[in-house]
Amino acid sequence: MLPVLTRSSRLRPILISRHLATVAQASISSSKPEGSIADVFASLSDTNAEPFPARFADLKKKLWKDELLESWRQVLADLNQEVEIIAQKQQEAIPEVAYSDLEKGVSPEKIAEIKKAGSVIVRGGVSKAEALAWKQSVIEYTAANKPLVRGFPADDIQFFELYNSVAQSSARTHRSILRAQEFLLSLWHTSSPASLVSLKTPISYFDRLRIRNPDLNDEWAVRGLGPHIDGGSIEHWEDHNLRKCFKEILEGGSSWRLHDPYDATPRLDAKHDLYGAPNKCSIFRPWQGWTSMSTTGPGEGTLRLLPMLSLATSYMMLRPFFKPTRFISSADGKRAPSLEADDWVPDLEDPEFPGSRLGKTQEMNVDTHPHLQLARAMVSVPTVEPGDQVYWHCDCIHAVESQHKGKGDSSVLYIPAVPLTMYNARYLANQRNAFLHGYPSPDFPGGEGESRFTGRATPEDIKTLAGRRLLGLAPFETPADATEGARKVIEEANKILF
Repeated sequence: MLPVLTRSSRLRPILISRHLATVAQASISSSKPEGSIADVFASLSDTNAEPFPARFADLKKKLWKDELLESWRQVLADLNQEVEIIAQKQQEAIPEVAYSDLEKGVSPEKIAEIKKAGSVIVRGGVSKAEALAWKQSVIEYTAANKPLVRGFPADDIQFFELYNSVAQSSARTHRSILRAQEFLLSLWHTSSPASLVSLKTPISYFDRLRIRNPDLNDEWAVRGLGPHIDGGSIEHWEDHNLRKCFKEILEGGSSWRLHDPYDATPRLDAKHDLYGAPNKCSIFRPWQGWTSMSTTGPGEGTLRLLPMLSLATSYMMLRPFFKPTRFISSADGKRAPSLEADDWVPDLEDPEFPGSRLGKTQEMNVDTHPHLQLARAMVSVPTVEPGDQVYWHCDCIHAVESQHKGKGDSSVLYIPAVPLTMYNARYLANQRNAFLHGYPSPDFPGGEGESRFTGRATPEDIKTLAGRRLLGLAPFETPADATEGARKVIEEANKILF
């Protein structure tokens, strides 16, 4: 059981929290411009983007190895097979686990399945009544502050720029959600015991929420979020440290098969946001996730996933180095590139990186990444109930259905699984300051946020010691079996925060 603060043990952290706003310990700027989730998608906000500068062709030449030709052929062959498997399995391609199994222990076979797919649904843990109460609380919160609420689309908000509601705070610190995060972080490892990360110390990363109503017409398609990944765009190739996470893929030959998407060590110094864009995640966030506040199934505006992690990542990293030489007529009469490996050749003169834009997220579609066969391989999450949790790896390609043809709302709270690192600790300090003032979280569009809202969450709403630690309101404890790096990062994080 999570420890509950007694009357006496509450005194010190509450006194600390009252003074946190005046302590200048955060080192990350929170002055990003105002905006919405649309700002980070070129397909929604930047249809006339400028072409990449010539220096990106030089980057391709710098990274190129002739051995990548063999990697390309192997990846395309494996992709073709995996797409067929997913197309047959559909929803069954997304692993599921009962919350009770997290308590008893998940089998090695299930863990392998989760790691391969890069995604999982956790059933149960949070009661339906609790999840529905969170949604009702959000509805009342937005109604009480209606003139101040911002989101996307502006004329019919469904993605809310809200971070500091009582419902979000309650969910972020819920025992079952914390337990799921602990399990998910345990699937990662470090390649050095000195790595400055504590995978056994989850922290909270404030994100938004969605309450999406059924479509009244077919216009919502232009507002859907297409296939993408959120952990950087051109940064995957441009940032030296982020590129290290994929070094085996870029070595050529069969080395791509050695890529380990669960090694935290090379991720710790990676830069996911080189251009200071709002909505771009700057921290190490191993698992994105949401907790459902509605009964929602395929066709009802739900999440879509590409459940093949390493293979899709390898293709994405190799794709900019190749271009098609032969096109064929598709079923709808359009010209489409051949998917045969022999019909693709190295492309080192074009500075473009398909689906990438400066300051945007990495997007994929049938034109930029045809071999993924997204129409067949993207799978809508099976029906979830209020309280069910869905998680996907930070490199997992995902989307939101462009249409909601259901009868009820499709509502989720975005709550990821994040460990303690040095950068994440500094971010947490800044996030804590934003929480105390009601401002948006540091990675997200700026402005006054909820600072003038009535009924927003305060530190006193967090009733457990574990919950206060998640939010940086109480010092972290060092696990008995902590690695050298974990011990150091916990010690340093406590200095940063307190």
